Amino acid sequence: MLAETICSAVSAAGLGVAAITAYRKRFLTATRILAYSLVPVGLVMTGVVQWVSDIAFKPSVWIGFGLLAAAWLLFMTTRAVERRSGSTRKERKAARAAGSRAAVAPAASSPSPASAAGATAPQRQGRPEKGQGAAPGDDFSDIEAILKKHGI
Repeated sequence: MLAETICSAVSAAGLGVAAITAYRKRFLTATRILAYSLVPVGLVMTGVVQWVSDIAFKPSVWIGFGLLAAAWLLFMTTRAVERRSGSTRKERKAARAAGSRAAVAPAASSPSPASAAGATAPQRQGRPEKGQGAAPGDDFSDIEAILKKHGI
């Protein structure tokens, strides 16, 4: 009852402001203010205000929110425990992918070099990537060139 009275008062004040704005020949702004002032009365007439006030003041609704929060907390706890134990989805997916990569193609006469070496990721032919199979001196050649350039 109180919420409906407050919404009606807000709408009446908005109508008054819209009338003053229209009197000042600002019709576009007055129309916009009129539209905003009709929203609270519309919410009261459709029952939205009553529904919101019923939700806000019923203990059973707050118990329901508490149960939802407890369920969310349990889900997050189980995910944290799963992450700490090491049995994550990513690890299981990586293990499945490694198993499928290690298989030999039907037309191949011998296993691929990656599976023969025991590597889980296929290695590219040609130039090795950073940190994979590069000679120790090659890793620092760029840094040495920069230092020589600056006279260090």
